[in-house]
Amino acid sequence: MIRLSLAQEPAGFDELVRKPGLRALDEMVGNPVIRTAGKKFKVVAARKQDIKGTDFPAYWTEALPDLLKCYGRLCAYTGFYIHKVTGSPSVDHSVAKTKDWRLAYEWTNYRLICSLMNSRKGVKNLLDPIAVQDEWFELEFVGFQVVPRPGLDGPLVAIVQFTIDELGLNERACIEVRTEYAEEHWEDQTNKSWDRISKRCPFVAREMDRQGRKQGPL
Repeated sequence: MIRLSLAQEPAGFDELVRKPGLRALDEMVGNPVIRTAGKKFKVVAARKQDIKGTDFPAYWTEALPDLLKCYGRLCAYTGFYIHKVTGSPSVDHSVAKTKDWRLAYEWTNYRLICSLMNSRKGVKNLLDPIAVQDEWFELEFVGFQVVPRPGLDGPLVAIVQFTIDELGLNERACIEVRTEYAEEHWEDQTNKSWDRISKRCPFVAREMDRQGRKQGPL
């Protein structure tokens, strides 16, 4: 994993996501709302904190095009490029909807991740990519596995390893993707191949550079 810099809230987010989302939650607990159009929601709970996660209207999907653009189509957890057509991008709530309904429709709470990572993350207390520091994760180039950087203190090592394990970052498919990007650069050894890996697999690129494994032009 690499540290994620929070992108600025895009124009239109308030009208597309925040306002309709919060208005829907008001309606779902019986609060009076002013509506001009759109779906009408039934009362499902007495308090917003009691609304089930599956009942929250998915207005956050309206933010997906902006998330893809702002974050270069990179999954916040794997650091892999989410390909068009074959990729499956999704919006992750860093703080789960059921833990704080007030963040359900907030840009700052959204992370772009692939659907596989979204399903694995669930509501687990994993590291937030925005809080991750560059010196926390390391790539070892024998098996292309992600490991905690040596020198971290015990509690930090535990949460770093927990995040790696729960997301399956060292499962075969993830290892193969890292290997393919690295070997492509090593075989090509051009600036073009380096630009590609830097944009589409930046964690591997960073570790190659840090560990002296970046190759120059032939």
